[in-house]
Amino acid sequence: MFITRYRDMTRMNHWAVALLFICAGLTGLALFHPSMFFFSVFFGGGQWTRILHPFFGLLMVLGFVFLFFAVVRDNFWTKTDTAWVKKAPELLKGNEHAMPPVHKYNAGQKAVFWIFAVSLVLLLITGFMFWQPWFADFFPIPLRRFAMLVHAASALALVLSVIMHVYAAIWVKGSFRAMTRGTVHEDWAKSHHPLWYKEVAEDAKRNKR
Repeated sequence: MFITRYRDMTRMNHWAVALLFICAGLTGLALFHPSMFFFSVFFGGGQWTRILHPFFGLLMVLGFVFLFFAVVRDNFWTKTDTAWVKKAPELLKGNEHAMPPVHKYNAGQKAVFWIFAVSLVLLLITGFMFWQPWFADFFPIPLRRFAMLVHAASALALVLSVIMHVYAAIWVKGSFRAMTRGTVHEDWAKSHHPLWYKEVAEDAKRNKR
């Protein structure tokens, strides 16, 4: 039996943000270093890459805002997450059964979510500070240079967290289905997110009454 983990709108929002992340990432890499400028061929050349990059980034952030409010309630830190972090070495050893039970997201997933959020806020703010020709002239050159450094560091943090996110989705079998079909098997939920499964099962019983 399968149970719903994500609604259709949440999944479409997720994949839209993922697509915009790829576009913003490739255009950003093309502008970051000459060795990666070849990515610009996918976007119509260097000039179009320079024009499109900030718009891809802005749309990505706007898309994430909707996703943020859809899932943030389940991403606040709890005592369960602290216990999970303390047991994390067991997970790295492959001993998943030694981990404490978790709700809809474990501490690792929550950490990635908040890295996403903070990185995107920093990328948005710093991006405006050197966005030519619209906003850059409002800021002094030293501040723009510092903004570029923070922008690059935030982009690196975002890329690394996305890699972790994708790796975890592949590593934990059955996870990918949640964002493609919106459902997960009951056994998957019982094994990986037992406290969340208990909540879902109790809600289902109340709705049948």
